[in-house]
Amino acid sequence: MSDLTHGDDVAAVNSLRSAVMRLSRRLKHQRVDESLSPTEMSVLGTLSNCGQATPGELARKEHVQPPSMTRIVALLEAKGLVRLEPHPEDRRQKVVTRTEQAEAMLVESRRKRNAFLAGLVEGLDEDEWATLRAAAPVLEKLAQL
Repeated sequence: MSDLTHGDDVAAVNSLRSAVMRLSRRLKHQRVDESLSPTEMSVLGTLSNCGQATPGELARKEHVQPPSMTRIVALLEAKGLVRLEPHPEDRRQKVVTRTEQAEAMLVESRRKRNAFLAGLVEGLDEDEWATLRAAAPVLEKLAQL
C-alpha cells in the first residue's frame, strides 16, 4: 500500500474518517437501553461474537486498559448482563459470558440499528448501493485492524 501522501488519497482518507464518525454518532443514538454506554454495548457485542472471554481479552479486543474493562465488566454484572465464572484452566482468572437478558437486548439493538441503516440505504440509487455492499467487507477489515 502506498504512503497515502497524494492529495487525492489524503482527501479520501479525510472524507472516510468524517463519514464514519458521523454515521457512528447517528447509530449510537439508535439505542435500546439508555442506561448502557456505547462501550458497554460494544463489550456485549464482542461477547456475542466470541462467546466468552477473560477481562484481559476483552480489554484487548475493545482497545481499552485492563482496569477500565474490569470496571465495565463489574457494571455489566451488576445490571445482570454478564456472568463471571471460573476460568476452566487458570483458577486465577475469570471468564465473562453474556446472559440471556444481554442477548435479547443485543437482538433488539441490532434490529433497531439495522432498520435505521435500511432507511438510509433506501435513499441511495442502485449503483451507490452496489458500491456500499462491495465496500462493507473492506470496512469490516479496517474495523478489525
